[in-house]
Amino acid sequence: MASVSGNPAATDYATGTGWLGRTLGLRDEWGVTLGGLWLADTNLVAAGGAQPGGWTNNSALVIGLGIDAEKLVGWRGASFGFEFLQFNGADTNAEAGSVAGYNGIVGAPPFQRTELLEAWYLQEMIKDVLQVRIGRSTPGYDFGNVLRPVALDDATQNIPAVSGLLYSPLFVNGSIIGAMPGYYNPGNGVTVNFTPTKSFYFNLGVYDGNRARGVQTGVTAPQFNGYYFNIAEIGINWLLGDGKHPGQFGIGLWRQTGLLTARGVTQEGTGGFYVFGSQRIAFGLNPSVAKSSVSVFYQVGANDSLTLPITQYYGGGITGFGLIGNRERDSMGIGVGVSRLNPLLFARPTELMFQAYYQAHLFASIFLQPTVTLIPTPGLSPDLPCALTTTLRLTVLF
Repeated sequence: MASVSGNPAATDYATGTGWLGRTLGLRDEWGVTLGGLWLADTNLVAAGGAQPGGWTNNSALVIGLGIDAEKLVGWRGASFGFEFLQFNGADTNAEAGSVAGYNGIVGAPPFQRTELLEAWYLQEMIKDVLQVRIGRSTPGYDFGNVLRPVALDDATQNIPAVSGLLYSPLFVNGSIIGAMPGYYNPGNGVTVNFTPTKSFYFNLGVYDGNRARGVQTGVTAPQFNGYYFNIAEIGINWLLGDGKHPGQFGIGLWRQTGLLTARGVTQEGTGGFYVFGSQRIAFGLNPSVAKSSVSVFYQVGANDSLTLPITQYYGGGITGFGLIGNRERDSMGIGVGVSRLNPLLFARPTELMFQAYYQAHLFASIFLQPTVTLIPTPGLSPDLPCALTTTLRLTVLF
């Protein structure tokens, strides 16, 4: 198990390693996998923010069942996925005064949740080229996923999760926060993936869009009432230079329908665009770890919304893998996010955020990650002082 993202439940349909199912006697040849993920963290507002000295604890348990129907019953190209989420947490980001969210495991209330996170049926129409997913899922895996691992024919060249940073705009571009479904408010709808070559893809999705009017879709039944979230993305990947350094780039457009309201402001629909990419810039830096490397990533997004909290977002960072001693599964990184806040909703024009982390592999598929975040301009109020926070995150995949 290589390094993982700060919240695998937000960036991958299949969380966990399948250890739970194998322990219970499930065999790989049956096509049934059972696994999961447990995220637990403690957060402290060390200085400044809305509540100096405030501390919170969060826990997210995800249990996932995957069924390869072709292996199980001979149903060619069909598979099913189900995920259950139990979340117990607190209003961590508000204590720091952050609008964008320095901890991506926490979203909007309620902070005690028991929900069905995923329930989908996937049908492959053309093998390795065209597939359709119908049901309840987290679109953040298919759209704007700057953390998506890069897998190559030469496995020694693979890039694991591009970063282990924890802040929310890494999992959903800041300019779409509040509209795009995802962890822990999934989308009910249809996703189409078209991959005609190994270096190009086109994704299209249409989902229940009631998240944009404040509905917590994770704990409510699907509603198809004129509010729809529509999104399309194209992307490419490449190998750069003599070192064949892998890189990827994606660009997307989205449109939210329906009458939207926030703090007395009303708008009929909204939309925007985003771009993202990553690039490995160095390889083999640590003689003790053959696959040690350094990668960079970037994100940009903007919308025409009068009701969403962030109108423009700019972010980027750098990640090192296996750079210290012989610890090949460790990673470290820094990131920065600049959120242009909606002037109709917030008095402070911009929220700036810096974050740094070290993700240490303990054993098996267990990681411990200390993280420090500096928010010079917390956006919830123009009078809030610079916030300094610390997070200690335990990630267990099973």
